[in-house]
Amino acid sequence: MQNILVSADWLKEHLDKPEIVILDARLRYDATDSDMEDIRVKGARIFDLENEFSDKNSPFPNMLPSSAQFEISCRKLGINKSSKIVVYDHFGIYISPRVWWMFKVMGHDNVSVLNGGFPEWDSKGYVSEKGIRKKVGIGNFKAHFNPELVVDYEQIKYNIEEKKALVIDVRSSDRFLGLVPEPRKELRRGNIPNSINMPYETVLKDGKYKSENELKEIFSDLKKEGRPLVFSCGSGVTACIVLLASEMTLGNTKKVYDGSWTEYAQVAD
Repeated sequence: MQNILVSADWLKEHLDKPEIVILDARLRYDATDSDMEDIRVKGARIFDLENEFSDKNSPFPNMLPSSAQFEISCRKLGINKSSKIVVYDHFGIYISPRVWWMFKVMGHDNVSVLNGGFPEWDSKGYVSEKGIRKKVGIGNFKAHFNPELVVDYEQIKYNIEEKKALVIDVRSSDRFLGLVPEPRKELRRGNIPNSINMPYETVLKDGKYKSENELKEIFSDLKKEGRPLVFSCGSGVTACIVLLASEMTLGNTKKVYDGSWTEYAQVAD
């Protein structure tokens, strides 16, 4: 688990190493955020998912940008091909696994998630700073898109009939079963045919990932699953929480349906 997750203690010890790039993952970033909202780990750089690292031409939220756009935005953050990236968010574990997966998709494997995120860092009393945008040099990051980690609507549609992969929906059980309205206005309820439900909270405890043994127990039934696993959610963000947990326990091929339920509910008949 050490290569995928790092602890607050580990990050403190490696905070000032030049190859370390710390990313503060936000769904969206507003430079006018209050000081309390914009406090961050010392030296962290804002990873603005919505404004900088999503496909602005897509009608669906949070879709992967092109490899060219991802590369440009990473270089603006001073990220290099040799960078060791540590990503965290302010919820504990929520957005950071999505960012971890995005770097994997773009061919950069040297990336880890801070287990427990900023709340864990702050609870230890480790050094933080208010959000001052510090100038960083342009990096030399190079994106190499890996399509094997991403699933689109046509592949999902094909899989409903062929059942080549197992789709795991990590939304709440109530949303999966269509018992409550979707958060996005007028989005229909339901789930992808033949998918199964594993709410993302299943793999978390107190804002951190459960222990390796606990995760092995959670995924014990899926360990025998010979098919690739495809993770889905509302818009492709929380799907990565469970994908990352499975990465630490399973050897199956794992992918994300990037459009997730938001796309499927609007495109499918």
